[in-house]
Amino acid sequence: MPVLSSATLVRLVLLAAPMKAFAPSAPPACETGTHHLALTTDTPGEALSVCIHPGLPTHFFFDAKLAHVELPGRERFRVMADETGLALVPTGVFTQGEHVPVRVTFQEGMDPAGVRFLLVVHPSEAARLVQVTRQPRPLASYREGERQARARARQCEEDKARLEAECGGQRGLLGLHAQGLLGEGGIVSKDIAKNVISRPGNTLESMRARGYRADTPRMEGRQKVVRLAVEQRLRNLGSTPWTPAGAVLVGAKGEEWKVLGWGPLEPVVPGKEGRLMVEVEMTEEAARGTFTLKLWREDGGTAEFFDGITFP
Repeated sequence: MPVLSSATLVRLVLLAAPMKAFAPSAPPACETGTHHLALTTDTPGEALSVCIHPGLPTHFFFDAKLAHVELPGRERFRVMADETGLALVPTGVFTQGEHVPVRVTFQEGMDPAGVRFLLVVHPSEAARLVQVTRQPRPLASYREGERQARARARQCEEDKARLEAECGGQRGLLGLHAQGLLGEGGIVSKDIAKNVISRPGNTLESMRARGYRADTPRMEGRQKVVRLAVEQRLRNLGSTPWTPAGAVLVGAKGEEWKVLGWGPLEPVVPGKEGRLMVEVEMTEEAARGTFTLKLWREDGGTAEFFDGITFP
């Protein structure tokens, strides 16, 4: 495996909810009995279809106090509501199969905060009773979310301190030596362009790719820790600039390694090529596998995947 020139080494161092519109569909088979709906924080966002018919009442009962009812065309209904109940009687002019959205929100401010229904005008029948019960998110779940947020904040502070220490000291070969990256093996690299595959649907196409590895003086258990980097030339096949916002390296078994950094941060112009390098650390044994590089852009959107990443 080739040892990099000093110029290449220096280059490596310096890199270092509004409601959705309801689409018409055929009226479902009407259930005239009782609907039972248990709401959780994971309940899908699709609205529950409920049959209605002019002149026939449909009752909704909830186990929580109501805060607000959104009913477009409210003048076409006779509405009777109390703290935990809602009765709707269609009295206006309706067409068969017409859809009327209803959104109910609750007072407590807990998850789930509300529920949506889709009233479907049936030619002859109506659902008479809809019972809704909630399973609010437990307090322990909120505490766990808070704990994870604090852990992420601590990790960000540690990463920031490490980057400031690395970037604020000596640079070039002296900086590499100070970080313990200039051992006997130096920094080795290999061309992996023929191995890297851009997944179908990617906006970015991998044109060239090279993997890097450098030993570090650190150990994890009895395993030596190595510093790895992958550099790519990426062509933007889309119609808008592509700016990197994050990356992760995924192993063959789905394990993920958070990148230490990526750059440069300039956008890749549509129809043009841009360069991107990401850097990670892992044990020497783990580094022998084949990986997938996952990238995501600054403005969100679909992630980019590149399979076949290997290191010297």
